[in-house]
Amino acid sequence: MSDMNPFKIAQQQLDEAAKKLGLDPATHELLRWPMREYHFTIPVKMDNGATRIFHGYRVQYNNARGPTKGGIRWHPDETIDTVRALAAWMTWKCAAVNIPLGGGKGGIVCNPKELSEGEKERLARGYIRAVGKELGVHRDVPAPDVYTTPQIMAWMMDEYETIVGHSHPGMITGKPLPLGGSEGRGDATARGGVYCVREAAKKLKIDAGKASYAIQGFGNAGQFAATLHKEILGGGKLVAVSDSRGGVICKNGIDAQAIVKYKLETGKVEGFPGTSPISNSDLLELDVDILYPSALEGVITSANANNIKAKISCELANGPTTPEADAILHNKGILVLPDFMANAGGVTVSYFEQVQNTYNYYWSLADVHQQLDRRMTDAFDAVYNTREKARVHMRLAAYMVAVTRVAEACKLRGWV
Repeated sequence: MSDMNPFKIAQQQLDEAAKKLGLDPATHELLRWPMREYHFTIPVKMDNGATRIFHGYRVQYNNARGPTKGGIRWHPDETIDTVRALAAWMTWKCAAVNIPLGGGKGGIVCNPKELSEGEKERLARGYIRAVGKELGVHRDVPAPDVYTTPQIMAWMMDEYETIVGHSHPGMITGKPLPLGGSEGRGDATARGGVYCVREAAKKLKIDAGKASYAIQGFGNAGQFAATLHKEILGGGKLVAVSDSRGGVICKNGIDAQAIVKYKLETGKVEGFPGTSPISNSDLLELDVDILYPSALEGVITSANANNIKAKISCELANGPTTPEADAILHNKGILVLPDFMANAGGVTVSYFEQVQNTYNYYWSLADVHQQLDRRMTDAFDAVYNTREKARVHMRLAAYMVAVTRVAEACKLRGWV
C-alpha cells in the first residue's frame, strides 16, 4: 500500500510543514526529493568459495547546510524508499539540532545474521569500493545503523584510507575509541532525550526529580534512559519497563540499575524480582508523568491515543506515534517530544566525533556532555517556542524549525 511507503510518509510530513510555512513551490519541490542517490552491486567471495552479489544504496538527500550525514543499515528487507525516507529525516534531524550537516543514509540488502565475520568484512570493504569516491569529511559521512557496528565502521574506514592513501578518520563515525571514536557516543541518544525531558518538565512545572516514568522498549536507548533519568533529573520513580517478550510493573518503584543488570544477564525483563507482569500495550496507558516509547514505530495510534495519560512522551524510538495520534495527544495537552528532536543526541555526538577527527584533538567525556546539553536545550527551546507561536503540535513545530533552516540555506546558495 502506498500510504505505508516510508518515503511517501516523509513527503507528506514535509508537505504539511511547507503549507504551514507558506513555502514557495520551487523550494517545496526541491526539498521533497533526494539531491543524489546511488545504486550499486557488490560482489563478495563467500567462505564456501562462491561469489554472491549484494545490492547497496547511498542517498545524499540535501547538502545545503553541509556534508550529508547518516547511517548504513544492513537488513534483508532494505529498500531504496526506506533509505530515501531515513535520509530525509536525517536532513530535518540535523537541522533541528542546528548542526552544520545535511542528511544522508545508506543500506545493503542482506541478512547479517547469516554472514561470518570474514564475509561481513568483505561486504563492508566492497561497499566502500563501490561508493567511496562519493564519501569524505567534506562530502558525506556514514555511521552505524541497524545491524552495523563500530567494527564494521573500522573496516570501512581502513578500506577508504587504503584507497585515498592517507589517514582520514573523519570520513565515518561510530568508530571504536582507539580508532578515533568519541567519548559519550554509547548513551548519547538517551542522554539527549533526557535533557529534552528536563526542559519540558520546567515548562509544564513538573518536579522531574519526583516524577514517575515508564519505558516501553528496553534496548540500548531504553536501558540508558532508565538510569540517566535518575542521574540527570536528580531522582524520579521508574514504575514499569517492557521489551519484546513482555513487561514488568511495580507501583513502589523499580531499581533502574538492577533491572538493567537483570536484562543484560537474562535477555529479558520478565520475572524481575518484586514486580508484576504488564503488557506492552498496557504500559503505554499507565498513569505516569513521563513515558519513553523506545521500541518500535506506530505503537501510539488513533486506537489508543485517548487512553495515554502521561504528561510528557519522549520518543527515543523512530516514529512511535502516528500522525492521527499526534493530533489527539496535542488536544489532550500531552507534550510529545518528537523523535527527530528527542533522539538526535546520537547524530549530535557523531558530529562531535567528526569535528574531533578533523582537527585531531579529542574532548573529555565532560566536554561531550556539556556540548550535547547545550545543543539539545537550544533545540528544545526553538521547537517549543515555535509550537507556542504557531499553535501546532510539537512534531509539526520541529518540522517547521528544521525546514525553515534548510530552505534558508538553499535560498542563500541561489538554488531556488
